[in-house]
Amino acid sequence: MNYFRTAILLAGMTALFMGVGYMIGGQGGMVLALLVAAGMNVFSYWNSDRMVLSMYGAREVDRASAPDFHAMIEELAARAQLPMPRVYIIDNPQPNAFATGRNPANAAVAATTGLLNSLSREEVAGVMAHELAHVKNYDTLTMTITATLAGAISMLANFAMFFGGNRNNNNPFGIIGTIAMMILAPLAAMVVQMAVSRSREYEADKLGAQICGQPLRLASALAKISNAVHQVPNMPAEHNPATAHMFIINPLSGERMDSLFSTHPATENRIAALEALARQMGAQGGLSPDAGPSAAPQGGPWAGASRSQPSSAVWGRRRSGGERRGPWG
Repeated sequence: MNYFRTAILLAGMTALFMGVGYMIGGQGGMVLALLVAAGMNVFSYWNSDRMVLSMYGAREVDRASAPDFHAMIEELAARAQLPMPRVYIIDNPQPNAFATGRNPANAAVAATTGLLNSLSREEVAGVMAHELAHVKNYDTLTMTITATLAGAISMLANFAMFFGGNRNNNNPFGIIGTIAMMILAPLAAMVVQMAVSRSREYEADKLGAQICGQPLRLASALAKISNAVHQVPNMPAEHNPATAHMFIINPLSGERMDSLFSTHPATENRIAALEALARQMGAQGGLSPDAGPSAAPQGGPWAGASRSQPSSAVWGRRRSGGERRGPWG
């Protein structure tokens, strides 16, 4: 149902884009709008991943520079039956992560140093499994297209002012209609973009939890990240809010509600869905049905990893309370 909804929303955004073009320049404007959208999408298809990674100063890592983190992604990708993506680390204190790339064969996943420092190994695995779920579902391409169309609609709406006084345009409401279009068209595009993003987040949570085998670890990670993003600013994201939908939790300060304009569902709703999934998996023999968000499920490749690693190993450094943390702190 979510895939059908996403298709309908994308079709609606395309129709809105062409409608704005028609109101500005008639059939010629509609065709021009379609050509502009196609050109922007082709450019985004081939270059969006490099642009976003560069925007956040991400550095690529391999087995030599980040052995444990790279091995984790390898294991998760194998479990998801995906090609090995490129792996990046972003020097940013806010715990967060995102995936990008036009398809699974050309995908990249990125995590901040804040994520690797503040979450346990199992929680990081849950987060990165969520990002690989976006890759497997082709969400990275879908969200690139919606962001590109939303930006193009806003651009066309701004152009409308230059054509507002033309008697031969196709806007029957004159200057009032032009002003209304300048305001409402970008607003409608933003609503559609947010709706697409929210529907994809729920799907990625579900598939990511199944990939790592530990829904409650992902739930615990979401709670920790959600609390931190309102305390630790992410300045590159604040300067580029159009990329906010890419992150596992909205990186912008002040975004708390599951409202019409939210890029992400409420964290509480996502955690509740993951807890329900954990109970379902428990009923099937995968997890304890009574386990809460702080419990350590036994499914997935990370069960027992902390117990088996020596204290000096990567992700084996202990802090207060005995919990193991990331290798970057």
